[in-house]
Amino acid sequence: MRRPDVRSLHHSHGDGDGHGDGDGHGDGHGPNAERLDGGPPDAERGGATVLLLATGLVFVLVGTFGAAVAAAGMAGQRAAVAADLGALAGAARALDGDAVACASAADLAGRNGGRLVGCRLDGLDLLVTVEVAFRPLPGLTRVAASTARAGPVRG
Repeated sequence: MRRPDVRSLHHSHGDGDGHGDGDGHGDGHGPNAERLDGGPPDAERGGATVLLLATGLVFVLVGTFGAAVAAAGMAGQRAAVAADLGALAGAARALDGDAVACASAADLAGRNGGRLVGCRLDGLDLLVTVEVAFRPLPGLTRVAASTARAGPVRG
């Protein structure tokens, strides 16, 4: 099979010089032009761009997932700290009764971003449960909970 002559692909449009009029049509550079090097047709070009965009989307999704996991871990740590400090504050007031000890624990847990959801005295030990709400993704709210116990040293 013979390859077409390069000159046969150029059609005269306009000024008659055989080089086209610069409008991108008929001069071998338009969307329907034949490829002289035998490469893929223009319809198959741009695959690398699509692959690059897909790779970028994967990176964005992995990054979003990583941020959600990190937010959950941080919320768990905040709940643990709020529970520990709430239990310590409440145990210091254990001799004053359940209501006073739990109020003190709730106050300190709230100052640390938590919400006291459980509190009881077990002898002189105070057992508290604290929840911390967080948003791993926009529109999605989750809760991390932690329980702590504090009381006098036994030995």
